[in-house]
Amino acid sequence: MTSARRIAFLTCTGLTTATLWITACGTTPAAPASSTAAPTSAGTPPSTPSGPNPTATQTLRISYTDGTVTGDTGRVHVALGSTVALVVTSSVADEVHLHGYDKKVDVPAHGTATLTFTATIPGVFEVELEKLSKTLVMLEVS
Repeated sequence: MTSARRIAFLTCTGLTTATLWITACGTTPAAPASSTAAPTSAGTPPSTPSGPNPTATQTLRISYTDGTVTGDTGRVHVALGSTVALVVTSSVADEVHLHGYDKKVDVPAHGTATLTFTATIPGVFEVELEKLSKTLVMLEVS
């Protein structure tokens, strides 16, 4: 059985993406698919390519009310090199903090704040309401 994994890395000249084929003993690797999309947990590529689109912004909408986080929560995939807008609405005043990138924005009580950044660092990063230590979303950049 063959599965593909996208491995992204930065070089001094820019972003390079490679595909690594992992093959079980005694099998022949299949030809690469025309899509460069990352495989899903089942090992099949998603229906849309995951490569960054420099003109598109991925918008994530998150709300915090009475201790409950709703909207784009859990672990959310973000394409490396893409622009991301985190739109956070909160019932309490706090600081929205994107760890790893060290980006911050204040959100007023019963208000909305937007934190926009370019996903240039691969990895998994927590976005939280800093004073409450409340996780809003985990961003998986790859």
